[in-house]
Amino acid sequence: MSEAGFWNDQEAASTVVQAAKRAKGVVDPVKSAEAIASDIEVLVEMGEEDEDAVADDIETSLDKLETELDKLEFRVMLGGEHDHRNAILNIQAGAGGVDACDWAEMLLRMYLRWLERMDFEFEEIDYQPAEEAGIKSVSILVKGPFAYGYLKAEQGVHRLVRISPFDAQNRRQTSFASIEVVPEFDEDIEVEILDKDLRVDTFRASGAGGQHVNKTDSAIRITHIPTGIVVSCQNERSQHKNRATAMKVLKAKLYQVELAKREESLKAFYGDRGSISWGNQIRSYVLQPYQMVKDLRTGHENGNTQAVLDGELTPFMEAWLRGQRRKK
Repeated sequence: MSEAGFWNDQEAASTVVQAAKRAKGVVDPVKSAEAIASDIEVLVEMGEEDEDAVADDIETSLDKLETELDKLEFRVMLGGEHDHRNAILNIQAGAGGVDACDWAEMLLRMYLRWLERMDFEFEEIDYQPAEEAGIKSVSILVKGPFAYGYLKAEQGVHRLVRISPFDAQNRRQTSFASIEVVPEFDEDIEVEILDKDLRVDTFRASGAGGQHVNKTDSAIRITHIPTGIVVSCQNERSQHKNRATAMKVLKAKLYQVELAKREESLKAFYGDRGSISWGNQIRSYVLQPYQMVKDLRTGHENGNTQAVLDGELTPFMEAWLRGQRRKK
């Protein structure tokens, strides 16, 4: 990265920067824990002469060391084959009408706030607004060390219970939205896609205004006929670039399906999501008659619903990852 002309090739430079971030994500917690442990050794030696003078400092340092060891333990849990990769996150409104579309937009905001906390970058791939409020679906590419390792914990149906702002009688409404997460693969991923298996449609990018509007039919929708998988991209003004991005997403989804078939767990891969309605949720966000966010897979919960909706999601991800590690 310090070489002259490093930034002349922006795409190659970005790849190296991401690799450096991943490496630092592994090394830095180890170095930090080692430094704190070394400081504790020095404090213990000093305490042999005056224990009271360093007791508080030792206790503080031990707390810091425990925090760093927790980070290391969590990083070990992100040891899956594709955990280090970027992630493609898709949010889809489910049962619940306009409330579900609004809930999907709330989830998008929640994940964007989490990305800010993690210092992750993102690019919008596709955005489908709803007619009245909220969004029908949205896809974003999340860039950061172990993005997929973190976000794979979020795949499934998310349920919201609240007093509907769209109901004149102020009745309680239950809404659903699904989260799908796949890793972003390199261009050399080996997935055979036949032209005869694809249906490609072009359309004009839609939206309420601003970046979501395009005056040409540059948006792309690709349907993989054998599996029924549909991907779309309307982020770029170039139809060629949108097609390339859509194909990358399709390849990632097909690769995941093939892996699942190989492990005889295709049902398990999509089983967490299922129908986007009752009985399939992985997490409930209850705002009325009480306030609680609870993950139904792990039992982890948080009564501060606003903090969760503002992006405090890592504890839920950690709880799920720890559970998966115990199963293994």
